[in-house]
Amino acid sequence: MTNNLADRRIKDRYPASCLQVQLRERGFFSRGKPPITVTCLDMNRYGMAVLCPRPVETGTRLFMDFEGKYIHESRVCAQVVECHPYQAGYRVSVQFSYCLDKKRYSRAVDNALSRIEGIYNRLAG
Repeated sequence: MTNNLADRRIKDRYPASCLQVQLRERGFFSRGKPPITVTCLDMNRYGMAVLCPRPVETGTRLFMDFEGKYIHESRVCAQVVECHPYQAGYRVSVQFSYCLDKKRYSRAVDNALSRIEGIYNRLAG
């Protein structure tokens, strides 16, 4: 993690490798692309970093689905902030769209992601 990225974060992220995550690109040119299963590296209610088998362009809009113990959340909107080679794939940093501006805010999504963050916060502690 670069200092710039650490300085940009609103809140600490928590390791969440057991959270199952799938991402799907949104938009006209992404139609027909299959969802990608990725490995969650860390997360908080504002964003997450995942290990992806292929690069995803910065600015790409995504739908994300989450599965885990006591967790089932689908079609959470997000946007790629950064992507670079990492380990055997690419580290993709995403920011959840609901917190990007007031028009996109969703209390339901905020509550769901806060609950997921709380689970991994307790596991990290």
